[in-house]
Amino acid sequence: MKFNYAFQKVVDLKTSEKNHAEMHLSSALGVLQAEEQTLGQLFSSKDAAVDSIQDQTVNAVSASQLQQMQDYIQYIDQCILKKRQDIQTAQVKVEEKKEHLTTKMLDEKVWLQARGKALEGFQKEELQREQGELDEMATVRYAASRVQ
Repeated sequence: MKFNYAFQKVVDLKTSEKNHAEMHLSSALGVLQAEEQTLGQLFSSKDAAVDSIQDQTVNAVSASQLQQMQDYIQYIDQCILKKRQDIQTAQVKVEEKKEHLTTKMLDEKVWLQARGKALEGFQKEELQREQGELDEMATVRYAASRVQ
């Protein structure tokens, strides 16, 4: 006899939900990484602009050009602030996705354990049934040998 778990569809659903939660966490981590990478690029751009200003001050450069470069650095600083906010938002999302995944993993574990217990019960019943059949066969053989 084959084991059929009455709640197998629920187990499958819980596994599917856990897999979706894993994908969402992976996606959120990807967004966070991208935001952090962009922040690194902004810092590099700022460093390059500051170096450029320092190089330009040695050369004869107009005040308007220096002002433009200073405005550009201020713009990059604003972008850095915005990117830090984006990173904080992405970190919050990652934490939410981690919590969601943890919940789904626990949910799945509960259902898998229930399935495991049901399987153990089924296997015990099967062993008892088989033992009963073997006992019956032994009794029939014993009775047949006594008749002869």
